[in-house]
Amino acid sequence: MSSERQVNVRRIYEPARAADGWRVLVDRVWPRGLRKDHAQIDEWCKQVAPSTELRRWYGHDPERFAEFARHYRAELGEPERAEALERLRAVAGEQPVTLLTATKDPDLSQAAILADALRAH
Repeated sequence: MSSERQVNVRRIYEPARAADGWRVLVDRVWPRGLRKDHAQIDEWCKQVAPSTELRRWYGHDPERFAEFARHYRAELGEPERAEALERLRAVAGEQPVTLLTATKDPDLSQAAILADALRAH
């Protein structure tokens, strides 16, 4: 097992790459305009997505990102999310993982926060 996990963050609308490894959609809501048979994902892990309330409050406002990140990290400690996070950590320990989101700016999304959490352990 590698000591450094390869965890990437990309938009779901970008074409899959061979180096992506395990492709996981981490949004709670299915991406607009994307047919499920064209998604090229290995898993849709809704369990690690932020709560609907937090997602709606954030609204992808860059000025709210730091507070969103703090609240989302706290949510990742909730049992269902924590279990899903541990499972993703196990996968990331075995192969590259690409976290996918429909967000226009993946660097300001839950996927970026989740990637940091996966790389940290």
